[in-house]
Amino acid sequence: MIVRITVGSNADLLEWSALRTSLWPDGSEAEHQEDVVQLMAEPQPFIGFLARDKHGALVGFAEAAMRVDYVNGCETSPVAFLEGLYVVEECRRQGIGRGLVDAVEAWARSMGCAELASDAMLDNTVSHAMHAALKFEETERVVYFRKVLTPMPLLS
Repeated sequence: MIVRITVGSNADLLEWSALRTSLWPDGSEAEHQEDVVQLMAEPQPFIGFLARDKHGALVGFAEAAMRVDYVNGCETSPVAFLEGLYVVEECRRQGIGRGLVDAVEAWARSMGCAELASDAMLDNTVSHAMHAALKFEETERVVYFRKVLTPMPLLS
């Protein structure tokens, strides 16, 4: 499938947020629109690449941000981080994800990065396979823990 990959902008928010909702269904489209607007306004570099088919329909996106803090498994800083990658199901396995990641890699190089990092949930084996196909190497596995602390009683 031939696609055109461009940098996302405020003009793309409605379509972009709909695809974000497919990838991250915990948020509404309105919340995703707010997230993208906020991410684009932050001083930390952020970019979204959008893939459109020959009819102009949005069929995928990749989002990346520059991380200057420690990134698990990386040896340099700053590191470009692939925050999200999504291709609509009927358009998968046609090179669109690879094209989006290629765009992210070019952006990362232009920003002076030597590494591109990403992550996936432990049970997301589809994402693991996609990362391997795109030549990412697994560096470590982490399980996060938390403990909710009860507030301290106020002293009178």
